[in-house]
Amino acid sequence: MPIDDIHSFISELEKNGELKRVKVQVDSELEIAEIMRREMYSNGPAILFEDVKGYDMPILGNAFGSMKRLEIGLEMEDFTEIGQRIVDMTKMDIPSGFLNKIKKLPELSKMTAAFPKAETSGPVTEITLQEDKASFDDLPILKSWPKDAGRFITLGLTATKHPETGVRNLGVYRMQIIDKNHASMHWQKHKRGAHHGDISKDRGEKIPTAIIIGGDPATIFSSIAPVPEGLDKYLFAGITRKEGIKTVKCKTIDLDVPANAEIVLEGYVDPADIRDEGPFGDHTGYYTPVEPYPTFTLTGIMRRKNPIYVTTVVGKPILEDAYIGKVIEQSFLPLIRMFHPEVIDFSMPAAGWFQGFAIISIKKRYPGQAKKVMMGLWGMGQLSLTKMFVVVDEDINVHDINDVIWAITTRADAARDTIIINNTPTDTLDPASPLVNLGSKMGIDATQKTSEEGYQREIQEQVKADEETKKIVDSKWPSYGL
Repeated sequence: MPIDDIHSFISELEKNGELKRVKVQVDSELEIAEIMRREMYSNGPAILFEDVKGYDMPILGNAFGSMKRLEIGLEMEDFTEIGQRIVDMTKMDIPSGFLNKIKKLPELSKMTAAFPKAETSGPVTEITLQEDKASFDDLPILKSWPKDAGRFITLGLTATKHPETGVRNLGVYRMQIIDKNHASMHWQKHKRGAHHGDISKDRGEKIPTAIIIGGDPATIFSSIAPVPEGLDKYLFAGITRKEGIKTVKCKTIDLDVPANAEIVLEGYVDPADIRDEGPFGDHTGYYTPVEPYPTFTLTGIMRRKNPIYVTTVVGKPILEDAYIGKVIEQSFLPLIRMFHPEVIDFSMPAAGWFQGFAIISIKKRYPGQAKKVMMGLWGMGQLSLTKMFVVVDEDINVHDINDVIWAITTRADAARDTIIINNTPTDTLDPASPLVNLGSKMGIDATQKTSEEGYQREIQEQVKADEETKKIVDSKWPSYGL
């Protein structure tokens, strides 16, 4: 039975010694963020702040700040299972003929079970507030850094649907509170929510938008994961948890939202209402500057009677978002292999804030293959924003940065094996790009070169211990007293 909501997740975390409760009064203005950062940097537990100054709502932070907590929340240890389920579904043929139908029944059953299930009510519909009573002021929204422009929602799941196809999306975009009914929507140009907003703008329409606070861990993970274009995020959540999520209709807008959420903020984003947003201390470790973004207008709130406000803080790595990034890295490996079968493993080190740097190992069979893989990955969804790729051979552990540095320094020649591509899309948050959203890419081919690639020397032999000596040492090891 999957974990259905934040309350049951908290129970599981506590049962496993992964959560601590702070009972003294704390302030949502800077204090809570500083506590959370200290715990995150020291690999501390999830924290439930039970007494938040000025509010009757507890705050949950650092809930996903370790691989163990993600294993508990997603109820799996091998996160490649998630991507493999998608790959398996894409390989399914529509059954034709009685025999084929019988053979495909288990697979069809699994797919059907993952679809969302519409309900008439749920925990999140216990209290509903219309526009005149709905206010951001009732939520313990954090101010995280001293020079932040104000309070920011940092772990709200932003729900929209494609204005033409109806495919639903969930994304995590920060929101700066402007007043009790308005907030800036920081959906960056390359994000799917922004794409939905642009389509609505072209149609001269405002886009219905809901902000979901809390929910089951699989849905929260799904909102962050860069799923393939056209895949409904609610279905992806069901694929992740092996059981479809329950949804309910919003009261003031035409959107479905998870029935087990803590809070849902209903409203719309007006592409014509543009206001300055920022600065904000971001996961690059820098304040992002003031920039214009569209405005979200609050039209209603649905919430539980006793909701928990779920949040996170970001800053210079490594913080909570790093662990979610590692799960994304592992879960999408099967999808990368589907398009690039030579790929053995894939890593996006947390210190590179995931969009900055990636390492790929391949089983090399022909000259130029490393560059072929780089070009292919730069054409895959959000990987188009990654600015540095290093490609290594299959004998290199991509998760061991020392092994990777060894490969770069012994198998790559700076002039021959480094490629630079100018005028390419970059992450909006990249503090180094010459222009916002436009910069360059670098690729390093750290695979062993062949004569076809211009390597004219004899390939040097790696030093390795002989098997006979290893066996002798293995057998005598206890006697060494080491």
